[in-house]
Amino acid sequence: MNDDQLLRYSRHVLLDEIGVEGQMRLLAAHALVIGAGGLGSPVALYLGTAGVGRITLVDHDTVDVTNLQRQIAHNLSRVGQPKAESARQTIAAINPEVQVVPVVHRADAAWLDEAVAAADVVIDCSDNFQTRQAVNLACVRHRKPLVSGAAIGFDGQVSVYDTRGADLPCYACIFPPEATFEEVRCATMGVFAPLVGIIGTVQAAEALKLMAGVGRSLAGRLQMLDARSMEWTEIRMARQPACPVCAGLRG
Repeated sequence: MNDDQLLRYSRHVLLDEIGVEGQMRLLAAHALVIGAGGLGSPVALYLGTAGVGRITLVDHDTVDVTNLQRQIAHNLSRVGQPKAESARQTIAAINPEVQVVPVVHRADAAWLDEAVAAADVVIDCSDNFQTRQAVNLACVRHRKPLVSGAAIGFDGQVSVYDTRGADLPCYACIFPPEATFEEVRCATMGVFAPLVGIIGTVQAAEALKLMAGVGRSLAGRLQMLDARSMEWTEIRMARQPACPVCAGLRG
């Protein structure tokens, strides 16, 4: 770390749990962020401000005026621009030394297989069940920790799926691929603006802890938030022996 970095990241360096070594791990890390919308905005911004060396940010969508109620990485002047590129510009204005690679592409299985293999941690900020399953499959295949979040209406949830642990579940253990879930979108259901900020910030915190090698992650625990009452509920989760994705894995 040079003098400028020591100053910029001094509040991390002052933390005994992070210190110089932990910050250097962040500077050398590569995070893959799936989605640059409501959840992806705070995730990408906090990873950028914290000094994660490389952030690959994938989103095929463009900024719409209806996004601006909650997607804090974007502004009115960027309506019509790709979200991934808009978020890159916002991060660059705060911390230009972070390398942000915007990918204007749908995160399909073939692309994910290559991209996940190159990342240290994957943060799923997508808004549909099919993408979440594809991201999980790639993370299990390459043994990469997955930080997953979801938010709709006033309800949010967040967890870490890390199959490097012998008894820890993958996303498909909890949400089986063959299950039928009614897809609900912000466009039809609505979403409380700060909710995506709360869930996305927790995702960023979990990703930073994983990359810095500090603390205890949410792996094996699913946290659910009811923002109407601001009440958190946590449930414990274990690997399912019959899971079609991670069955047979050893930690």
